Amino acid sequence: MTVTHPTSPPTRPDGKLPEDRRHMLRRRWLTAIIIVLLVGIPAGYLVISAGQSRASGRDKERESSVVGLQDNRPSLMKRRIYEIPIPSDAWHVAYYETSNWKTSRLYVQFTTTAAGLDAYLHDSGTSRAALTPGDVTIGSRDAGIVGWDFRPDHDWSGTTVTREKPRPTSDITVNLTDPAFPRVYVVSTTSP
Repeated sequence: MTVTHPTSPPTRPDGKLPEDRRHMLRRRWLTAIIIVLLVGIPAGYLVISAGQSRASGRDKERESSVVGLQDNRPSLMKRRIYEIPIPSDAWHVAYYETSNWKTSRLYVQFTTTAAGLDAYLHDSGTSRAALTPGDVTIGSRDAGIVGWDFRPDHDWSGTTVTREKPRPTSDITVNLTDPAFPRVYVVSTTSP
């Protein structure tokens, strides 16, 4: 009995040659890499996004749970919303925000130079000439919320900047006891 060896590799019914082992392994590796990339990249993005969202939520929770003034500058977004342009050379900056369904307020205090006060008042839409000597424009209710005490033994001046709705109204009171380094107190109120 003799066995004949075919001279050419067997073919499939569709006329193609069967896949050799090396080609099959290469194809499976390529498929596995594509699947890992298609699943891994979106999954990695979701993990990173969830971490950032969680951190942002914690920051907002920490900020909203604060009672009273925070020793820091309000965010640029808050300064734009409430139209409070804090001078870049200001120090001892602190703020507090309250919000409910009908009114939102941002309380800000800072110390600046005489030139910084002029720049602040100009950027707020008013001037030093609009400050009324002896006038404390911030009401006792608002002052009590953040613990401000406008004692009569200081040189106070104040003004109110009224803007067309829905833009905020700003009550500005300035302690000019030391005119070279005035202390500014602002309550900006907006109603949506």
